[in-house]
Amino acid sequence: MPLANYYRTLLEHLPTLAVDAERVEVLYSARAFKQRLLELIAAAQTRICLVALYLQDDEAGREILGALYQAKQDNPALDVRLYVDFHRAQRGLIGHRGQGGNHLMYQEFAARHEHPIPVYGVPVKGRELLGVLHLKGFVFDDVVLYSGASLNDIYLHQQDRYRFDRYHQITDAKLADCMVDYIDRLFGNNPAVPLLSRPEIPRARQLRHAIRQFKHQMRRASYEFDDVTRRSGQVAVTPLAGLGKFGNRLNRAIRHLLRGTREKLFICTPYFNLPKPLAKDIRTLLKKGVEVTLVIGDKTANDFYIPPEEPFRTIGGLPYLYETNLRRFARANQTFIYQGRLNIMLWHHERNSYHLKGLFVDDDLAMITGNNLNPRAWGLDLENGLLLQDPERLLQARFEAEKASILEHCRRLEHFSEIEELEDYPAPVQKLLKRVARTRANVLLKRLL
Repeated sequence: MPLANYYRTLLEHLPTLAVDAERVEVLYSARAFKQRLLELIAAAQTRICLVALYLQDDEAGREILGALYQAKQDNPALDVRLYVDFHRAQRGLIGHRGQGGNHLMYQEFAARHEHPIPVYGVPVKGRELLGVLHLKGFVFDDVVLYSGASLNDIYLHQQDRYRFDRYHQITDAKLADCMVDYIDRLFGNNPAVPLLSRPEIPRARQLRHAIRQFKHQMRRASYEFDDVTRRSGQVAVTPLAGLGKFGNRLNRAIRHLLRGTREKLFICTPYFNLPKPLAKDIRTLLKKGVEVTLVIGDKTANDFYIPPEEPFRTIGGLPYLYETNLRRFARANQTFIYQGRLNIMLWHHERNSYHLKGLFVDDDLAMITGNNLNPRAWGLDLENGLLLQDPERLLQARFEAEKASILEHCRRLEHFSEIEELEDYPAPVQKLLKRVARTRANVLLKRLL
């Protein structure tokens, strides 16, 4: 497969950091992730830098913020910083009327501690609908804890439900340094990135000009580090970031990964709405005989799923919209499902939800990322990821164990007819989806979701 070799060569020519394989660890549950998070906070000596879509004002969010404040009060010299999405931090959860924004919690904590922790709001676009901060990665001294999870009750399995994600720890000073350096260069002292932990927060309208300039800066910015050649016993790690469809280094690397697949591709995505380039690449791989496994959440494992016995809200139509996309895709590729080349694995575990993202290519390439592999991630949100090149297959056993953990609560789709269609949906969902189709709003929605 000469073309696959060509795209692999492009990946090999990327600058890399060389990381000892034993310093790459996989965690397998939300509870383990939370426990490790608390351990790393307590052990940090010099710096903690957290970047997340949000840190929620709930039991788990307060526990994490409390632990950060305790570490700061115990060691005032400890550099602790949080970066969250500017818009998301100033509203409540969707469907929870009357709930204040998380910024109120940040201000409350700052007001009652001697040594406050700065919490910055990052506005990727002027409105949340048009793009959010979707960077991932927490840094504790020389440790990078990477997950697609945000920080709240369900992501950290605080109570009886969890939202399943991927969780990785990489201990490497150069990787930690370059991730913090990217944040410092892009967000540090930027007029578009205000403090949310103080009461005087400017409105998005006031920041309009600064946000416009900031958007251009984000599109040009990249991780900067000295290129290091991998030695035996090491894996090559390339941190990548991107915003927008054009010149996006992360998007380009993801496409190179797909096109560089020789035998098998394993993809996790929570919201089945593939960008057209990725859907095209997958179709090409299937025709070439590559085995493709797509692990997707069942609609009942979607963040926005509302059980039929509960009052319906418009946001509850999203899981059905994604399922409609999946049924259409499965029907078009049913022959490959019969042949065993296409494995569509639907994840479902009790009342829990599914939020996994990332790729495994053959047994030697992987992408750890928070990118949902949908048009929104592809063109609107600020995203990042870690490309791992492992020609010695030093991480193969760990990644096979991770894949087994992911597949534990999956069933394979044998025929597209196993997926419900419009006529099977609750009446309010049918009404909503018919209206969406009639107004052709689905074209716009696919770009925004």
